[in-house]
Amino acid sequence: MKIDTLGVQAFVAIADRGSFQGAADSLHVTQTAITQRLRKLEGYLGVTLIERTTRSMALTEIGRHFLPQARRLLGELADALVEIRETGIARRGDVSIACVPTVGVQYLPRILQAYSARYPHNRIKILDHASSAVEQAVLRREVEFGINIARERHPELTTVPLTEDRYVLICHEDHPLAKRRRIAWAQLQAFPLIFAGEVSGNRALLDLALASSELTLRSFYEVQRSSTAVGLVAQRVGAAVVPALALHKGAYPSVRTVELTRPTVSRTLVLVARKTAQLSPAAQALYDMIREQATLKTG
Repeated sequence: MKIDTLGVQAFVAIADRGSFQGAADSLHVTQTAITQRLRKLEGYLGVTLIERTTRSMALTEIGRHFLPQARRLLGELADALVEIRETGIARRGDVSIACVPTVGVQYLPRILQAYSARYPHNRIKILDHASSAVEQAVLRREVEFGINIARERHPELTTVPLTEDRYVLICHEDHPLAKRRRIAWAQLQAFPLIFAGEVSGNRALLDLALASSELTLRSFYEVQRSSTAVGLVAQRVGAAVVPALALHKGAYPSVRTVELTRPTVSRTLVLVARKTAQLSPAAQALYDMIREQATLKTG
């Protein structure tokens, strides 16, 4: 049903001002325009709201009953418009984003703290998914944007590089490799490792890098989340290859990090959004803050 807002506005103005000319002056239109708007509304409703002669005008019985409802309708509409406008200006609202799990360990928390300090009323929903699921969440509009591992670009998505995240070896302080500062990948061949599973976006990157270097590692345990690998390492189950961002400094005092070399393998984290997306003001504010923290330059 189409609501004749202009007609309702004209009717209320006539009732409040007591004349068609007064209503026209208050709405900054011509008296003819006011008359046409009222006639259109009355025609749509099939009733007469105002009785008028060349000398006087008065509300009909139906008009008197309708007037408070009309005022309330216009008031609610005005309040809704003000709320939307102020929300846009203040960038208030809820935000939903998706990210690969390791982003939530070190990279995202400090940005969220700054965002919450600037926009304390905004709630944030984070879907921590595998890389492929992050992409799908953005495409299906389950979230407004995401942070993902760089992969083959989808034609409907746009990406912004954020940072490079190197793969490292983590092991318990009792492990034979714990005192090494760096180690070549080939030297890991003698050790059973905790490695990323097939579902993880990290696995494809590691497989490609190791294959090009003609290396084969012993994957004794496979996990889908790097946080699981960290927990296993802390309990002396084995050593693991994980992104550097997977381990929060100080969280596991007994876990050591060893730099992996020959080759140096890293992943690129990117901001992901639909090309046609119109982010909400709250989401745009967070998107901009994350983009400002990017250490990689585009173009």
